[in-house]
Amino acid sequence: MSVATKPQSAAKQMHEPPRAILGPTGNRVRVLEEAKRKIEFLKKSQQKPRKPVEKMSQAAVKNNLSVDSTCSSDSSGSSISGRNVKRNGIKQVKDVTNGGEIKDVLLKKEGPVKRCDWITPNSDPLYMSFHDEEWGVPVHDDRKLFELLVFSQALAELSWPAILHMRDIFRKLFDNFDSSSVAQFTEKKLLSLKVNGNLLLSEPKLRAIVENAKQMLKIQQEFDSFSNYCWRFVNQKPLRNGFRYVRQVPVKTPKAELISKDLMQRGFRCVGPTVVYSFMQVAGIVNDHLVACFRYQECNVDLKKDFKPRSEETERVTKALGNTCVSHD
Repeated sequence: MSVATKPQSAAKQMHEPPRAILGPTGNRVRVLEEAKRKIEFLKKSQQKPRKPVEKMSQAAVKNNLSVDSTCSSDSSGSSISGRNVKRNGIKQVKDVTNGGEIKDVLLKKEGPVKRCDWITPNSDPLYMSFHDEEWGVPVHDDRKLFELLVFSQALAELSWPAILHMRDIFRKLFDNFDSSSVAQFTEKKLLSLKVNGNLLLSEPKLRAIVENAKQMLKIQQEFDSFSNYCWRFVNQKPLRNGFRYVRQVPVKTPKAELISKDLMQRGFRCVGPTVVYSFMQVAGIVNDHLVACFRYQECNVDLKKDFKPRSEETERVTKALGNTCVSHD
């Protein structure tokens, strides 16, 4: 009997490890903890290969480059192909920051904007801004036209940068270029227009400005505005010369000579053809930006958008100006 019991105890010991695993004892808790640790270890091991992919995705975001759907969750839901297309120096890329939006990116760095040749990198910033925002833009406000006419007259004594730096002084001394106010300036008031103890302009030029203000009031009564009078000479539409080189830009033209003659017949002073043509340029009556300048096309666009002539008023002004020219001849 004792011999028979020994094989049974041996068999019982062989089956004890499996029973210990399945039994409701503390061994089961330890086994579960080991299983959890193995699962966590497997999760961590699966996440490690994804770290380089995340770095790649961040680099792609910074460069606005498209990445494969397996590399970024942002691009995985997009149906747009991430293939780059090159044309005319432009590269199409997928912006993963905007849900896979395709953007055009210049392959080369954009150079400085092209301006008229008389504007250089060393030009006065105020003068450069004046070129970019005002010079050549059509003007129809009488006060602004009077201001630009005065500045064109002042070019005989001052440069554009100097005038622009003194612009606020000009506006203050000339009552914001209100022609009705300037027309009433007395001799004493005229001689008080000084800067640092010196007259703003020479006495003949100052007297001419006051006299021109008086004549502007007459033109406003006849044509309703000085703008109507000025724009009548170009049929209410700016002239576009399309010059390529600075040497082609004239200092005066037959049209400027015609306007100058009519102004002088009306009593205006210091309005020779050169002054009148400078006025036409700055007031946008003629677009003399060089063709290569970015402002050449922009001024043309501004014209189409902003300039809306009134046909009835144009006919009336044309008739009045025609009668006046006949009487002066």
